[in-house]
Amino acid sequence: MTPLDQVLQEEESLLEKGKAPLVTSAGVNRDQADQSLKDRESRLNWRRAVARVCRKRDSPNRDVSSSQQQQTVVWSSDGRTTTTTPTTMSRPRFSCNPQNFKNAIRNNLLPILTISGVSGGVILGLILRYSRDTPWTKREIMYVGYVGELFLRALKALIIPLIVSSLVSAIGSLDLSLSKKIGLRAVGYYMTTTVLAVILGIILVVTIHPGKGNDEGITKAGEGRTVYTPDLLMDLPRNLFPPNLIQACFETHKTAIVEPKLEENDTQLPKAEWDIVMEHTRALNIMGLVSFATVLGLALAKLGPKGKPLLDFFQSLSDASMVITSWLIWISPVGILFLVASMMIEMEDFSVMLGQLGMYFGTVVLGIFIHGLVVLPLLYTVLTRKLPFRFLANMTQAYITAFATASSSGTLPVTFQCLEEKNHIDTRVTRFVIPIGATINMDGTALYEAVAAIFIAQVRGMPLTIGQIVAISITATAAAIGAAGIPQAGLVTMVMVLDVVGLPPEDMTLIIAVDWLLDRFRTMINVLGDSIGAGLVYELSKKELERLGSVNVNGDVERPSNEIGMDAVESSKM
Repeated sequence: MTPLDQVLQEEESLLEKGKAPLVTSAGVNRDQADQSLKDRESRLNWRRAVARVCRKRDSPNRDVSSSQQQQTVVWSSDGRTTTTTPTTMSRPRFSCNPQNFKNAIRNNLLPILTISGVSGGVILGLILRYSRDTPWTKREIMYVGYVGELFLRALKALIIPLIVSSLVSAIGSLDLSLSKKIGLRAVGYYMTTTVLAVILGIILVVTIHPGKGNDEGITKAGEGRTVYTPDLLMDLPRNLFPPNLIQACFETHKTAIVEPKLEENDTQLPKAEWDIVMEHTRALNIMGLVSFATVLGLALAKLGPKGKPLLDFFQSLSDASMVITSWLIWISPVGILFLVASMMIEMEDFSVMLGQLGMYFGTVVLGIFIHGLVVLPLLYTVLTRKLPFRFLANMTQAYITAFATASSSGTLPVTFQCLEEKNHIDTRVTRFVIPIGATINMDGTALYEAVAAIFIAQVRGMPLTIGQIVAISITATAAAIGAAGIPQAGLVTMVMVLDVVGLPPEDMTLIIAVDWLLDRFRTMINVLGDSIGAGLVYELSKKELERLGSVNVNGDVERPSNEIGMDAVESSKM
């Protein structure tokens, strides 16, 4: 027994003779000790702490992480009771043992496989492209991309059940006042980021000036579309209120104008006097479905218990869709591999990226990366006071799927899965915010259209006034909101932006040669913006969600409110 242990034993024997009830703790100044029972107890506690530190210091098998404990001694008439409260002070440990490596691979297996699918697709496409001198036919390209086409079709099959069921179940299970707050926060975020994207694009294209010169050496592709700007603007509310919900699942309304036949001596009529034709194009009317699902969810929330059976149906449909998504997502690396391979074979000529179109392409991509990697994360950090790196890393699967499919609507199932299972965002927020974001939040498209319009004006040698640049920014914002979440939808609304500054629709053919690749980058940034919006709205609405809990319309608690924590997102607190 050490001398220190002997002193401790003597002190304990003296204290056991004390009869006064007393509660003390470690940390009492030793110099103030006297011969009273209270001071003896204080010295004993202090010596105990010193003894523990000495034992751990001299122990040959002590662990890297140490625990300092404070003891509180409670004296009562029945005897002494000692309560020990550990306070852990651990050092970070870095281990490279095989088990930790296996766990890291297992936890990140899907992103690793998806990135491998993209890389393998690029390699396979280049090998097949240059394996022979003759160009590949369209049928042969279709054969190469057949597996990817099947994956894409299966993914798009989940769009309608996910959008409708998610919105109805999320809004129907929320309080009406909370639904209003979440909706306003989401729309406010989407409008803000869209305007910021347009401003960033205008600053870059005016500064870099990629259209300096003329259109010599720019290969035109495709053909322009004759439209009338008021018709495009009025088509937005028309699609917002579809007369037939079944038709809205596969067709979108479009107003077309047809030039009337003129006699030889007749003068050409302006576009405002052309014949109007109401048409429907083969494209999902996502705006109409979102508006209907939103109104239906509000109605079910208003009904309360009467609407519970229908609300349960949509909740079950939403859960079942997510289960199917979890199955489908594991075959995404194979589908993405063949999609990327066919894309590499189909690309006409890499040389278009080296000329004037290359400058335009670089300007758009630079703006997309600045907006996605600087502006949006900075906005998230400022408003939530959390670092976004882990949050963004958990969304890798959604970014890659968006790049491969070039469809933000087609990426919806994967976006839901990443937000809810990896970032643990409350489902009431994700299933409310993400479908709306896929409809109106098109940051990449807004940036692209602003850059494209000014680039074409620069190529044509047309000087733009401040008023025209402001008109481009406003029109690009409106056009981005109206752009459907389908591949190359921005080309349709691009005509409206060109018309504002007096450029002919045919000039759109100047940028079509690189649009197929830009479309994938801007889709990726659209999905990133939707994801950050969901995380941001969740953080801003956390207190209201905790007060509400996870109570359904019948009043049954589905999940304790203390489980709704952002700790699961594993973001670093600033």
